[in-house]
Amino acid sequence: MLAALAEAGLDHVQISIQDTNAASADRIAGYDGAYVRKRALAAAVVRLGIPLTVNAVIHHANIDRIADVVDQAVALSASRVEIAHVQYYGWALANRAKLMPTRQQVEHAVDRVEALRERYRGIIVIDAVVPDYFARYPKACLGGWGRRSLNVSPSGKVLPCHAAETIPGLEFWSVREHSLSDIWHSSPAFNTFRGTDWMKEPCASCSRRLEDFGGCRCQALALTGDARATDPVCHLSPYHDLVADLAEQRDEAPYIYRRFRADRTTAAEIAKVG
Repeated sequence: MLAALAEAGLDHVQISIQDTNAASADRIAGYDGAYVRKRALAAAVVRLGIPLTVNAVIHHANIDRIADVVDQAVALSASRVEIAHVQYYGWALANRAKLMPTRQQVEHAVDRVEALRERYRGIIVIDAVVPDYFARYPKACLGGWGRRSLNVSPSGKVLPCHAAETIPGLEFWSVREHSLSDIWHSSPAFNTFRGTDWMKEPCASCSRRLEDFGGCRCQALALTGDARATDPVCHLSPYHDLVADLAEQRDEAPYIYRRFRADRTTAAEIAKVG
């Protein structure tokens, strides 16, 4: 199947590998053998000559092994490694206190990444940013809502970001009924948070509003209950103290794993895909 995708024009593959330790990686993934399968897929991608990015999902359990993570990406012949700190919504939100690194771990990781960039200059690109809960300003989620990218779900819905369905009230159009161009330019979901007209204060008058676009809408919703609120990661947000408090919470209990359940709508969509 991968060869067929390459023949069809696939020009890049990104694989998330949760750790360099198989037991830890499998524990995060939720099933035995995940680590071995991902490494095998990475090898197949490279054999086909497709550029590979290793998305290294960083959390409390593996942040002290960032050097090993980058070494692993180099050994897999990846052209790029993304030090991707966990984003706290969905499954990660339910396990936030279990996944949250300490501030000391984060500061050490930032220094380590700079040393690794120097060590592997010209060999692999290392992308990394400070994790949200320890940042002073929010990131522009995917470069801004509906500005640079889109996701197509298995059922055909087109989303401005992969977590957009967590926001209630948005209308997502499907590729079964509309062209991608029509969806990109005209669909209600893509236009809801485009530009700055939707913003509340302090974003509405902030000099950074065209730089970070108020941060992540899904995170704003998860933490404040309002998708139009300033991302609480921002130190100017009236909810910023909430983020600071949550960043200090720790819990060593076992992870709460996903449980997939098909409701009638989902089942119908799956039947159409089948």
